[in-house]
Amino acid sequence: METHPRRTVLAAALGAAAAVAAAGTAEAHGDRGERRFVKRRLKGMSLEEKVGQLFTTYAYGQTADTTAAADVASNQAAHGVDNAAELIETYHLGGIIYFAWSNNVANPAQITALSNGLQDAALDDCGTPLFIATDQEHGLVTRIGPPATQLPGAMALGATHDPEAARAAAVIAGTELRAMGLNQNFAPDADVNVNPANPVIGVRSFGSDGEHVAAFVAAQVEGYQARGDLAATVKHFPGHGDTEDDSHSELPRIDHTYEEWQAIDAPPFRAAVESGVDLVMTAHIQFPALDDSLRPATLSEEILTGLLREELGYEGVVITDSLRMEGVRNGYGDDRIPVLALLAGADVLLMPEHIDIAYNAVLAAVGTGELTERRIDESVTRILGLKYRLGLFGDPYADPELVDDVVGIPASLEAAQGLSDRTTTLVTNDGTLPVPTDGGSVLVTGWGVTTVARLAGEFANRGWSQTNLVTGAAPTQAQIDAAVAAAAGKGLIVVSTNNTKLNPGQVSLVAALAATGTPVVALGVQNPYDIAYLGDLPNAYLATYSYSLDGLESAVHAILGSVNPQGRLPVDIPRADGAGVLFPFGHGLSY
Repeated sequence: METHPRRTVLAAALGAAAAVAAAGTAEAHGDRGERRFVKRRLKGMSLEEKVGQLFTTYAYGQTADTTAAADVASNQAAHGVDNAAELIETYHLGGIIYFAWSNNVANPAQITALSNGLQDAALDDCGTPLFIATDQEHGLVTRIGPPATQLPGAMALGATHDPEAARAAAVIAGTELRAMGLNQNFAPDADVNVNPANPVIGVRSFGSDGEHVAAFVAAQVEGYQARGDLAATVKHFPGHGDTEDDSHSELPRIDHTYEEWQAIDAPPFRAAVESGVDLVMTAHIQFPALDDSLRPATLSEEILTGLLREELGYEGVVITDSLRMEGVRNGYGDDRIPVLALLAGADVLLMPEHIDIAYNAVLAAVGTGELTERRIDESVTRILGLKYRLGLFGDPYADPELVDDVVGIPASLEAAQGLSDRTTTLVTNDGTLPVPTDGGSVLVTGWGVTTVARLAGEFANRGWSQTNLVTGAAPTQAQIDAAVAAAAGKGLIVVSTNNTKLNPGQVSLVAALAATGTPVVALGVQNPYDIAYLGDLPNAYLATYSYSLDGLESAVHAILGSVNPQGRLPVDIPRADGAGVLFPFGHGLSY
């Protein structure tokens, strides 16, 4: 797409008040210039434009005006339009969210051009710039891969027990996102993972202690927002850390008392509010102690208005989690969900299943009086105010000439590896580690095709003769026998595990390998709880909290002694039978 002429005269076109916004963001939500600017913008908007600002959704394609057949077909199926530009024009959208599955994030140059093209479309439509967002939590949830810098995820950072590490990661991540034209990140995760069986949070959380998580959340909010041109988002209010259900597919229930909520779940959100977080994302969960109607929190006035607004004093933007998720759609029609969310206190409606149904449902609710235009104005005022403070009315664009000087640069990659080296946690060791660094023969086996290959590659890079054999999540007896055969003559066995509680075949694999007499080092490459089911079978067990390349490289560094393990558990690891704690929060060995 060619450079849009509007970019060269943007400040003049938007007027003197917008030029003030370009010079710097407002220092407080009550800034007089912001209020005047927003009031004028709001007065000039139609109801249809205001309602459009409430929605953030996705569009397929690597460009705003894509004509690629596959993307056009997907957009027609999802939204009834050919591309993102048409979607913005039709519904006057307030924001777009990027995913790999929607073909938005091929490489930094493409992402930057897409972001600029989307802003062109928004300014051509109604003159209001877009929120452009993604979920770049890092670790398990990473939307933009290399060459963008890949950083440790939340639980890995929590294992440093140093909030400044989290702040440093957020500064790098936020700077790179803004260089590619994004202005919102749906991170950090503020949930406290007190349930090891949690299927949707786990390593996305900084840990199992509320005050520990609060310190890391505050640091990341401040890191992401340090430049003033990127909004952080804490999620999932009022707390999704103690559930065994996945809100993508069902409606979880949290049975904490109000007092437990105050002690466990609330501290990270309270810390985020005190740190000036720009957005809070809701959870699709039932929380009877907070709202006995059992409505999902996303649709609960008691939770969004009573707790978040009134009790915690939050004045910023409230955004729902995806409205395509079954946790909120269970029992509610797609035409009712957006209306009920707004009545509850939400401002931004994320990814409704059918944008046309949702958009027109809100307009209809205003027409019938169920929603007042004044209520719409309250949310749009918050949205426009945040866009003003981010400087988007002054200049929403990213400079394509600078992206290569910011994204994935050597200094950031080095810093990321340094952070990762601080996260690896040595949980058990009978003296086997560290092993000699002058080479040898190693069998790398276990869970994960890419994980096993990456680990084997790291050993090969250090002069080891390696054999790698993937046995998968649920090894069969034949696969176990093959691994035992491959271990013959090896000096070391490294086995990756992932969720041994649900996959006892992995325990059988480790037991069979241990019976060979060759030293076995087990790596828990996602949640750290696997050791509870492995017992003393491995000679050593390390938690990496991630199967990213940097995390696995750090684990090999630790195994070979080139890095002394520094990580300490950010969670309690309970015993397999539930009878107490096996390894407590803060546990970690070194050499």
